[in-house]
Amino acid sequence: MPDPPKRGTALRQRLAELRGPDVPASPLDARALAALAANPGCRRRALLDGAGVNKATLAQSLGSPAPFGQSQFAFMRGNAFEAKVKADGGAELLRLVHGRLGGGPEPVPGESSVPDLAAVGPEGRAARTSLALREATATEGWTLLDHPMLALDVAGTPAFLEPDAVVVHPDGSWTVVEIKSFPMIDGSADAAKVGAAARQSAVYALALERVADRMDPAPRVRHHVLLVCPKDFSNLPTASAIDVRKQISVTRRQLARLTRIEDIADALPEGTTFDVNRPAADLTAAVESVPATYAPECLAACELAFHCRERSRDEGEVTALGRSLRGELGGLTTIGAVLSAADGTSGDPTDPTVAALRRAAALRSEALSGAGASSGVGASGGTGGQKC
Repeated sequence: MPDPPKRGTALRQRLAELRGPDVPASPLDARALAALAANPGCRRRALLDGAGVNKATLAQSLGSPAPFGQSQFAFMRGNAFEAKVKADGGAELLRLVHGRLGGGPEPVPGESSVPDLAAVGPEGRAARTSLALREATATEGWTLLDHPMLALDVAGTPAFLEPDAVVVHPDGSWTVVEIKSFPMIDGSADAAKVGAAARQSAVYALALERVADRMDPAPRVRHHVLLVCPKDFSNLPTASAIDVRKQISVTRRQLARLTRIEDIADALPEGTTFDVNRPAADLTAAVESVPATYAPECLAACELAFHCRERSRDEGEVTALGRSLRGELGGLTTIGAVLSAADGTSGDPTDPTVAALRRAAALRSEALSGAGASSGVGASGGTGGQKC
């Protein structure tokens, strides 16, 4: 009797069946992992990303494509700014790192190391990056790794990640550097964009920790990453140190959850597949068989957001109005239930949420009645005494 397949092998086979025959897995990148961390309760995204399903193609097949990606102008502007930051052996970048995070004497232009990380394939580049990090840590000097390659195990499959840069300090610590082209005005930038950059950087920091764990002694991966942006409305670089410990913790938990996606897959109907070559009706049924947790933030992070938003609106889910509102409404999960509780036809009057809704409805009714009366007065004589 043949031995049963190992857990990792069985999981990969199950995920391949969900993708469909002969459909290659769509690789996970840092943006996808960061989006998972931003919405850890969405089983649909966890399963589809874990299975390597191409969600953009899936959304197209469902009839709900979502426009994603940077414009060509933004892409070129970002590349030009990154090249400026890394010019002259990264002298300006290392100056910013030292100024915000320290970690050794001030770097001297021309004396820092920028190792060549070229290798064949992502596996070769990841191995070359690991070796360069080991060598740089031993030199006790400033080292800039330009676009290193890191590997992170995701549901038994390696995901290859490429941060903008990693800096090795003379004290042996490592720092993730994320370079963005959105401006930092008066020392602060758009909170939503900074949050997205922090989640993405946390993925890189977590992958760096995996490399450090294989070294003895293990170097310290700094939990403050450096975000480099244009200063005000110029093209001059400025930087801010961002604490990503919370984002690292969330990402770590989400990756642990991804390794148990077989539990989500086991709950699916027999024969479920997300093969985009299937009819749209079959695909829709397959997607709907996996619970989703939609929120407006998904529109900026998930290719299936338009599809999930439409379903969320059809079912009257309050999450379509935002997570903060959903949290305030407690056990009232649909808009119909909220309106019913507000007008007094349902709900426990001792429930603080129900009581607050009824009070708000009474105040609204009172305000509208007052507005109507005031409007009547104005119509009869409100303008008669005015002179032009």
